[in-house]
Amino acid sequence: MKKVSMFFAVLAFLLSFQSFSKSTLAPDFFAGKWEVVVIGTPNGDAKMISEIKRVEGTLKAILKDPKGQNEDMVASVEEKENQILVFFQAQGMDITLSLTKVDEDNLKGDIMGGMFEAKAKRIKE
Repeated sequence: MKKVSMFFAVLAFLLSFQSFSKSTLAPDFFAGKWEVVVIGTPNGDAKMISEIKRVEGTLKAILKDPKGQNEDMVASVEEKENQILVFFQAQGMDITLSLTKVDEDNLKGDIMGGMFEAKAKRIKE
């Protein structure tokens, strides 16, 4: 009988902890599809689609060419309070894309440490 009551006490504790932790978390703002535009590159404005997902607690991104001319690139993401840093490789170079929240559907930032301006707009499906 003592084991059964202990089991229910532990179960009640876990359920209350689970519901408390969910209620204190903010929605996952950066997850979703974004149209990213890098302005003023030598080849003109560069566009890509970024699909960001949370996998095992960490944000991951897949960068896609909207025209389908290049392979999809897998990128790692570092998350800060209102900002993400997206790390990927392009043309043999390590690239960092920094994006900061402007409003619910827009981000702004830069690429390569401020070399080029970048903007992103949420793609609503």
